[in-house]
Amino acid sequence: MKKLWFFIAAVVVLAAVVVIFGLSNLGPLIKKAVNTQGPKITGTELRLGDVDVSLLSGQVTLQKFLLGNPKGFNSPHAVAVKSIYVDVDEKSLTGETIIIERIEVVGPDIYYEKGAGSDNFKALQRNIAKEAGGGSSKASADSGESSKKLLIRELVIRDGQVHLAVKGLAGQEISAKLPEIKLTNVGQKKDGVSPAEAAREIFAALYGKISSPDVSGVLSKGLQDLQGGAEQIGQKAVEQVGEKAAGEVEAAKEKLKGLFNK
Repeated sequence: MKKLWFFIAAVVVLAAVVVIFGLSNLGPLIKKAVNTQGPKITGTELRLGDVDVSLLSGQVTLQKFLLGNPKGFNSPHAVAVKSIYVDVDEKSLTGETIIIERIEVVGPDIYYEKGAGSDNFKALQRNIAKEAGGGSSKASADSGESSKKLLIRELVIRDGQVHLAVKGLAGQEISAKLPEIKLTNVGQKKDGVSPAEAAREIFAALYGKISSPDVSGVLSKGLQDLQGGAEQIGQKAVEQVGEKAAGEVEAAKEKLKGLFNK
């Protein structure tokens, strides 16, 4: 009987060591995966500063996440977040599908940059769709890593701020609050999806909120207010400097028109 209890105790200790060892190595694995595979999915700069893992709860905190802009866009970034909280089912780490119980993105700082006939988030979605269509398994194979699927039980994006970036704003700040986004069971229908496919669904929801009346309406009103101010400046320019300055102001005003026409 003593030998049996000794054996059971040894198994429990060994299991605890395996779990702790696995969780302690989870941070570097996540950071490496994000910093190496992320840019392949988005086609842009994508980096993660650090990863903190709680050995007691299995919760992960991603710090200093930054998603850059596609080529042709010049705003500081597409998305920057100081902290992202992730609750991982540690038992799923050794399986084919990693189960993430919850992802909470708090206070994302977003630049929505409008250009001629497109914007930075449309360009990001095209990049992600291309990678998702080709399958992230190819990228994993190229890097020598095994393909893993994701199943996200719940994802929440809250307290975000969207800044409009267009040429001609002359340093003026036009911003709007991002409505809360909540997604559930991402990848459940397929028993898990590739990271690229998960990103495609998440960015589709994010772009839907950015282009919604709650956000685009506020940004559009900010442009109208700015246009009204530009008209006053244009009148003063005519009076103080002459027709050349007024013409420059009119050119800037034209750039601000029709930005939200789809």
